[in-house]
Amino acid sequence: KIIKKHPAQPRHDLGREAFTKQVWEWKAEYGNRITNQLRRLGSSVDWSRERFTMDDMCSKAVVEAFNRFHEDGLLYRSERLGNWSCALKSAISDIEVDSIDLEGRTFLEVKTHKGNPHDSKGRYEFGVLTSFAYPIEDSEEKLVVATTRLETMLGDTAVAIHPEDPRYTHLHGKHVIHPFNGRRIPIICDATLVDMEFGTGAVKITPAHDPNDYECGKRHKLEFITVLTLDGAINHNGSQFEGLMRYDARIAVQEALDEKGLYIGKEPNKMRLGLCSRSGDILEPMITLQWYVNCNGMAKQATDAVRNKELKIVPADHEKTWFHWLDNIRDWCVSRQLWWGHQIPAWFATKKGEKGVLKTDMANNNRWLVARSEEDAYIKAEALLGCSREDIVLERDEDVLDTWFSSGLFPFSVMGWPEQSDDLKAFYPTSLLETGSDILFFWVARMVMMGLHLTDKLPFHTVYLHAMVRDKDGRKMSKSLGNVIDPLEVISGCTLDTLLEKLEGGNLPPKEVVRAKKDQEADFPDGIPECGSDALRFGLLACTVQARDVNLDMKRVVGFRMFCNKLWNATRFALQFVSDFQPTPNMLEDLMGSGKMAMRDKFIISRLMACCETVNDCLANYKFGDAQQAAYTYWMNDVCDVYLELIKPVVYDMSDENKDSRWAAQAALWVAIEAGLRILHPMMPFVTEELWQRLPGRGTLGDSEPETIMLAKFPVCNDAYRNVECEASMETTMNIIRACRSLRQQYNIANKVLTHYFVKIASGQPEDAAKSQTDDIKTLGKAASVDINLDEVAIPKSVGIVVVDEATTVLMDIKGLVDYAAEMKKLEKQLTKTTGPMKQLETKITATGYEENVSDEVKATNTERLDALKKKMADIEAAITNFKNLAALEETS
Repeated sequence: KIIKKHPAQPRHDLGREAFTKQVWEWKAEYGNRITNQLRRLGSSVDWSRERFTMDDMCSKAVVEAFNRFHEDGLLYRSERLGNWSCALKSAISDIEVDSIDLEGRTFLEVKTHKGNPHDSKGRYEFGVLTSFAYPIEDSEEKLVVATTRLETMLGDTAVAIHPEDPRYTHLHGKHVIHPFNGRRIPIICDATLVDMEFGTGAVKITPAHDPNDYECGKRHKLEFITVLTLDGAINHNGSQFEGLMRYDARIAVQEALDEKGLYIGKEPNKMRLGLCSRSGDILEPMITLQWYVNCNGMAKQATDAVRNKELKIVPADHEKTWFHWLDNIRDWCVSRQLWWGHQIPAWFATKKGEKGVLKTDMANNNRWLVARSEEDAYIKAEALLGCSREDIVLERDEDVLDTWFSSGLFPFSVMGWPEQSDDLKAFYPTSLLETGSDILFFWVARMVMMGLHLTDKLPFHTVYLHAMVRDKDGRKMSKSLGNVIDPLEVISGCTLDTLLEKLEGGNLPPKEVVRAKKDQEADFPDGIPECGSDALRFGLLACTVQARDVNLDMKRVVGFRMFCNKLWNATRFALQFVSDFQPTPNMLEDLMGSGKMAMRDKFIISRLMACCETVNDCLANYKFGDAQQAAYTYWMNDVCDVYLELIKPVVYDMSDENKDSRWAAQAALWVAIEAGLRILHPMMPFVTEELWQRLPGRGTLGDSEPETIMLAKFPVCNDAYRNVECEASMETTMNIIRACRSLRQQYNIANKVLTHYFVKIASGQPEDAAKSQTDDIKTLGKAASVDINLDEVAIPKSVGIVVVDEATTVLMDIKGLVDYAAEMKKLEKQLTKTTGPMKQLETKITATGYEENVSDEVKATNTERLDALKKKMADIEAAITNFKNLAALEETS
């Protein structure tokens, strides 16, 4: 596409040698983009083992595999009907076909055509059933047939009727006459193909251009007439329509039939169009000579491996797709009429001066010699033709192999197969394949089938199919849509102008460039902000929780950039708490055995253990989104919101009496941060490495201390350090703290003002928790004092109240802290602003004709909005009443 657009020259005009030269030049310039993206994303792999499927090692494996399949009787050359892309001028396999369903008459653009002169936008008509009549030989009678592809009538070689259809009994053995070339076309009886109840009960048969007609043609030994050239124009069999492109011929044939009085009409018709997944071109069924691989035996091995649990597919619901494809597999067309790829290792052999031996004639199929090299082909040719090498002419097949042929060999070709190399012995079979579900059959099934047949081993024991990344609207990211986001643009940021320039330099047609630009301007009016690798990785993981596919919303990625900042700032802030702290090589064990830990310290270690357990379990079961959420929750809630705040007064207290408590808090904080960074590292490698290296004690923790977080052990849960009772106690405490914060917010208490709380709480564990963590409640609740279960008579009347649950109520003394008049004035303003919209909505709902003329959806929306406004009014009025009562109480006390 790039070469065709720049400098607008089709590959066939360029020539094979010049074309492949330019592709190699393009590969040299741009081929490192993907590896550069992976490096910037933080992929940790052995880059010295990078392989390209066209390199010498992989090419050798391709030749060997092709030969072995041929020697095993699985690979053969045959002339049969298959999918043909007129845009590529190549055959494609069944699984490279994308389908679109048309509900009826539809106009579509066809890129290989100049445009329909009868349509203002140059589009061509599809989704119609066109009826026309064939004159019956030696009769005034006509036989009406219908087709969705009128141009194919130029290749009709029969008209089929049902043998039991009484309407056509008199036509058995008769012929119709082709209106353009005078060809006698037999009327045949076929109960398999013809449905008497559908249409006229007569079916035109074009064996060379329709799968059903192809089978019918074989049953009745009909003539197979191809009417299209390789680029989709009508060929010499098309009479006066020769040279017209196929859909221009469709229009011309209709007009010519009309002139002859044979055109009947057309009507809308539901149909499915097959499109080439590479070019978007509408495919044609065409009879061509191709190389095929019989996959039946290999497919059974592959399905048996999954059914026998030797091969695991994750998520398991993809097994249905696996079985559907492989249980119904057809022979694989592996040849492509392209120039970029592995050239097929087969040579056509003739004797010098030999005439009339055509390589396109199936009668000469034995002259095609599959060999491992040209030297090998000469040896086979000498044996076949019975002459010396000097008298032999070898012509190599110009076609190349389907790209998935070489890709299917990848697990072992990169290890040096077919040689029994040290790498092959050490690393094959592999363990896990991670890829996208969209290539489950394209690639995964081929690897399994080819691995089992050629090495007698499964290439891996587990296939993990990751979520597909789509744009924020759920569309697949595609170069043809222009909505692909380069990860480097997210990592480093990108201006809108740069995004638009990239579209100009790509391979999109001009019309699609205009559309793609509009989409980019709408999605990224200010460009893409710099987010960094960690935020992109973390954001992608977070999105996998929502569904099987990832709808990548850049706002979420930007949100996780904020998390990176929070992580950085929180850790840097925490470092000041441990600046005078020296950790030990066995810090966690030393802390847990110290006997110095407060409830809050035991809590954070217990939460760390819970996080370790969850994350390890999620990673083992490929629940990466859940692992991300667990790590995020630990850092945001347990570390930042709770523990860091709780230990501030402890760490700031440098007195001798507080020495042990301060050490325990510092040790617990160091452990919580150090292990928390290790948990996050696979998800956010860069920021965690930087922060981990800055922790105090680095380089002093003994010989076993790793130099980098990458080499540190991943944290695991120690059940002995889990403390469910402690976590329950902290949950009780945090509920009280949240109630305290709610009261302060409700009454607009300034941060610098410390308040007096009264906690009514059930006896037993809840009361014990509140009493043991009174200092923590004071710290996070910004309290001057906290009283637990004080006598009712000692609690003042002027209090704000929050009921936490049936066991807990928190009260706050607000005497002298609230300007009741000012608060009521604010609320009355809110009341006035709410009253107007509510009355307007009530007027609208009660207006004449509302019930009859307004849709149910709008009615529901209006009712919901009115209820919300009424609730808001009631809440404001209740708050005003509360303030009046409190003001009165304060005056009387």
